[in-house]
Amino acid sequence: MIRIENVKYHYEEEPALDGVNLEIKEGERVVLLGNNGSGKSTLLKLMAGLIYPNAGAYFFKEHQITKKYLKKEAKAFRKALAILFQNPDTMLFNETVRDEIAFSLDQFGMQKKIEPLAKAFSIEHLLERSPLKLSGGEKQKVALCAIFSIEPKVLLLDEPMANLDPKSTGWLIDFLYDQKGLTTIISTHNLSLALELGERAIVMNEKHKIIYDGEMQALFKNRDILLEANLMHKHRHKHDEDLFHTHFHIHNW
Repeated sequence: MIRIENVKYHYEEEPALDGVNLEIKEGERVVLLGNNGSGKSTLLKLMAGLIYPNAGAYFFKEHQITKKYLKKEAKAFRKALAILFQNPDTMLFNETVRDEIAFSLDQFGMQKKIEPLAKAFSIEHLLERSPLKLSGGEKQKVALCAIFSIEPKVLLLDEPMANLDPKSTGWLIDFLYDQKGLTTIISTHNLSLALELGERAIVMNEKHKIIYDGEMQALFKNRDILLEANLMHKHRHKHDEDLFHTHFHIHNW
């Protein structure tokens, strides 16, 4: 479904992706792991067709995604593959939550009732409110509802739990788990959530390369990879006035 071949990308002189090769099949639940600045967000933007490789190629359903291709097929591509940014403020611009959901439906000519969609995301009580005046978690739910209303086949989520409280985080994990057949690619640097979000782990290091692609359970046993990706750290612990010891910890935020 998704194929990335030796892709490189840079912002001016700063590299963001360096020789990335990746293939994702339909229906896979993939977790993209790495420290901040490793290139996770850039890779998701590239998959969403928001940026294009400086070198290499990106294919979606055997079509190479280029400016020329999207000029002709943008509507079909945007309906099939949707992205949720870490900061939902970048996605919300309508006067009310109702208008936000309706806008997504109108863009793709879809006839659906808004109330059932809002109820599925527990935001029906927010429909007449401004999305810009909601809490971070509420904004995330509104943006996600607007995306799901168009029934995408692939969902790209960039640090989706960053603005959610524990209750909302649990709701989102359960919601995503129930979306059978949906291809999900979710970025995070929180290993404590990774096992809940997918079976396949893709790890990027601070040199913007993929250093692991495989089963999630096996990753947790690979301390060298976790250390190289800065997903594991060690520091001293004080037990009393004179006793210190040092051991490893996985990142858990």
